Amino acid sequence: VGPGDEVILPDVTWIASAAPVTYVGATPVFADIDPRSWCLSAAAFEACITPRTKAVIPVDLYGNMPDYTAIRAIADCHGIAVIEDAAQAVGSIHGGAMAGSLGDTGVFSFHGSKTMTTGEGGMLVTDREDLFLRIRALRDHGRQFGGDKMFWNAEVGFKYKMAAVQAALGLAQLERIDELVARKRETFALYARELADMPGITLNAEAPHVRNTYWMVTLILDAAYGLDKETLIACLAEQQIDSRPFFYPLSSLPAYAGQPESLRAQARNTVSYALSPYGINLPSGMDMTAEKVRYVCQMLKQILADQRPLLQ
Repeated sequence: VGPGDEVILPDVTWIASAAPVTYVGATPVFADIDPRSWCLSAAAFEACITPRTKAVIPVDLYGNMPDYTAIRAIADCHGIAVIEDAAQAVGSIHGGAMAGSLGDTGVFSFHGSKTMTTGEGGMLVTDREDLFLRIRALRDHGRQFGGDKMFWNAEVGFKYKMAAVQAALGLAQLERIDELVARKRETFALYARELADMPGITLNAEAPHVRNTYWMVTLILDAAYGLDKETLIACLAEQQIDSRPFFYPLSSLPAYAGQPESLRAQARNTVSYALSPYGINLPSGMDMTAEKVRYVCQMLKQILADQRPLLQ
């Protein structure tokens, strides 16, 4: 992938999904998201394919997963590589397959905010030996593994290696990954129970064939409330509750401002632009107790109570 090539990815994700496309001089193409999963829409992906499309990067947003059955079928039909961004979804499952295993490669983030963490860094996984050998050389200054010369660089590579201390921390976390995932799902269940009677809000979805690990408990507010995400975040902050915004569409960011692809995406990605202004991530850390969840929900209900007549 390089200059002149295109890589399709969802418009709603963190910029880390798109930045590597820009690094290599290719064009990121921002496709719309599914209104329920909030992940890449298979139909939108297909509609964005051109003769220059080389790869697609589906993102397992907030622990949920897109329709990989449809996405893989479309990609295979057009000879498009699938790079699964599972940064937010360690432990999630789609049709019996673990997150990270649905593409030619899968990538994870171990940032301090993630379900499983090493403080920083991440991991790339693949079951293709050709990719594995290529990646192993690129991540270690272009040295060929198993060569008979020390410090013999076959090409200019990178230094993308994790420190041993970080790796040890990650292995320890991996030993208790089921516990960590269960804790995330328990937190979501607490929120779902507390907010079950609230009109005009939508929480993370979970399709029958998917296990969502709910990295972030996310709420989409009905536009009829008249509150955008920035206002709601500020209201919660007044009650000592930290929250964060649902990702802004990449095509709306200054980083990609004015580019022809961004302008096209702004015109066509109606779901992304309808949901993003009204979405927030609620407190979702591992230290969330039932009492803390209850307090967050009580304050949220108080904030929305004054706006409820607008829903009538």
